[in-house]
Amino acid sequence: MADDCDVLVIGAGIVGLSTAYALTRAAPGIRVVVLEKEPGPAQHQTGRNSGVIHSGLYYRPGSLKARYAVQGATEMVAFCAEHGLPHAVTGKIVVATDRDELPRLHALAQRGRENGIPVRELGSAQITEYEPHVRGLAALHVATTGVCDFRAVARTLAELAREAGAEVRYGTEVRAIARRPHGSGTAGGAAPAADAARSGGTGAAGAAGPSVRPVAAVRSGVAVRSGVAVRTAAGDVVRARALVNCAGLHSDRIARLAGDRPGLRILPFRGEYYELAPHAADLVRGLVYPVPDPTFPFLGVHLTRGIDGAVHLGPNAVPALAREGYSRTRLSPRDAAAAVTYPGSWRIARRHWRYGLGELRRSLSRRKFTQDVRRMLPAVDEKDLRPAQPGVRSQAVLPDGTLVDDFSFAEGPRTIHVLNAPSPAATAALPIGREVARRTLALL
Repeated sequence: MADDCDVLVIGAGIVGLSTAYALTRAAPGIRVVVLEKEPGPAQHQTGRNSGVIHSGLYYRPGSLKARYAVQGATEMVAFCAEHGLPHAVTGKIVVATDRDELPRLHALAQRGRENGIPVRELGSAQITEYEPHVRGLAALHVATTGVCDFRAVARTLAELAREAGAEVRYGTEVRAIARRPHGSGTAGGAAPAADAARSGGTGAAGAAGPSVRPVAAVRSGVAVRSGVAVRTAAGDVVRARALVNCAGLHSDRIARLAGDRPGLRILPFRGEYYELAPHAADLVRGLVYPVPDPTFPFLGVHLTRGIDGAVHLGPNAVPALAREGYSRTRLSPRDAAAAVTYPGSWRIARRHWRYGLGELRRSLSRRKFTQDVRRMLPAVDEKDLRPAQPGVRSQAVLPDGTLVDDFSFAEGPRTIHVLNAPSPAATAALPIGREVARRTLALL
């Protein structure tokens, strides 16, 4: 039974589409199929973020996030310019509003320089050179940060991949996966290669890679001659020589569906945004960030003048009751049960309950949200805020409650899993796509 394609990619977010694009560039003539359950690309994390092209300032030197964000920011600006996509390199400031934040701000400047990023340290009076209405004790200015339309980037990547022969199928949900390595009757003969540690990641992420258990050649009604096959919700079967899992919010489930044990779970965190009313939008010229808490991968509530001129404030980060829980009332019993029964969830709650309580208070109270914004932007008032489109962050968590802080990839027989790719994955999408493509081609 012939394969329908060489590589099957699950997920048409920016990482999945960048992977398909990179495959067609690295191996002209390769047969690539992308399956996406939504009716179009970039429906979740890609299309529901603040649109920031991150400079790479925050990430541990040598980590995948640091390497790929710095490289990806340059490439993303060039890609947008080449294809006529809306973008702007605005620069940003990171503002310390409390004396306790000053050592962290200095450490952040040192980290930025280690990552090769031009950073200028500002005194209180110098802040107004960049943002006349922002107040703080000190700040950093990072010139290489920008904004773009990541939805437009994803659409362009899909078009370029299709022009090179790839096929993108929307409205196609994967329900079952089966595989059999070449030359063996089961999938148990190959050891996985999980890695953020091996590729410069955190070590914790490296420990999160899947171990592989045997998978029968016929599973869930899908017959496999060799390689990988998936069955869709419509009952169609697609066979490929290799499978790439770029399912984002559902990446751990796709890994388990393929027969791998990812060693982590995706926990969804809803990010809630406000937008400044038009009469107040001139209070912010570019991008303004607080000094982040180093124990969390979240950057705090920041102010972002987007490519459309609107100024967004946020996001905060609160646990969502569904992996696609874009409202407080959206409940998925399956997703909620998976989170509540996972040991890592309770360990996070015990370890960081004070932080979580602060995020929850800000979620429930516009007044509290405004108070936190006023620490940097005192001229803003509660009446200036309008609710804006929320997002959900796909955060990988280990059983001991550790938040996986780096991009994490894992390899099993015939499969590559992208297990953790939250922000700055959109910024880093082009180098991530090339790395996943490289690993995939090595399997063929």
